[in-house]
Amino acid sequence: MQHSSLYTIVFAGIVCVVCAILVSSSVVSLSTLQQTNAALDKRKNVLLAAGLVQPSEKLTPAELNDRFRVIEPVVIEMATGMIVPEIDPSSFNQRKSVNDPKTSQVAPPNSSRISRLPNHTVVYQVFNDSRELQMIILPIEGYGLWSTLYGFLALGADTKTIRGLTYYQHGETPGLGGEVDNPSWKARWPGRVAFDDNGQVVIEVIKGRAGSPQESPYQVDGLAGATITSRGVTNMLQFWLGKNGYRPYLEKLREKQPPS
Repeated sequence: MQHSSLYTIVFAGIVCVVCAILVSSSVVSLSTLQQTNAALDKRKNVLLAAGLVQPSEKLTPAELNDRFRVIEPVVIEMATGMIVPEIDPSSFNQRKSVNDPKTSQVAPPNSSRISRLPNHTVVYQVFNDSRELQMIILPIEGYGLWSTLYGFLALGADTKTIRGLTYYQHGETPGLGGEVDNPSWKARWPGRVAFDDNGQVVIEVIKGRAGSPQESPYQVDGLAGATITSRGVTNMLQFWLGKNGYRPYLEKLREKQPPS
């Protein structure tokens, strides 16, 4: 059957409109699902850094959220370390904030290639049933060899002892720098010490093997064949634990500690 040119054009137009509606609907519905999955993935990585979830565990969203109940996200002001209760941590978008000149500032020169610092950030505090601080989990990021690595560093209540380190996003070479995801390498971090007795950041990833946390409290094994990524991990930890990172917040916590 032969149709007129007008019929063909109208029919093609209707098909295009229907397809556009279907695609738009899919994008909207999937966007909500993607945001939910991203939030769950972030929670899982916070729990991994804290040692409250094991890498081999397969948890449902309900189980994951139940484990997260002991964790209290709060927004802090980077410059002062003060908690800002007026900002809801569940809706705060740090990546958006850091890209807005109104809510961020130019970072000082640094080896992690961090160009801007947010005025505020979300940190995660872990309490026991008596509301005693047990742990803090800090977002960290910095450049490795090929990419920016995004992760979490967990510190004990003393704000010095490392409880865990995990990365949830990077583009490093699989089998080399990508070994920052290797559970056996991440298992070497708990028990290491980030600061010396003078309060200086001394934790570093060395070339070769370090001893146990008791033998080498300030050092961690390097990643084989990934010297630049290893150096990148050292650089970002020293930056974020320093005066331009979380030091004001950590000092506030130390002021609340009872004298030893």
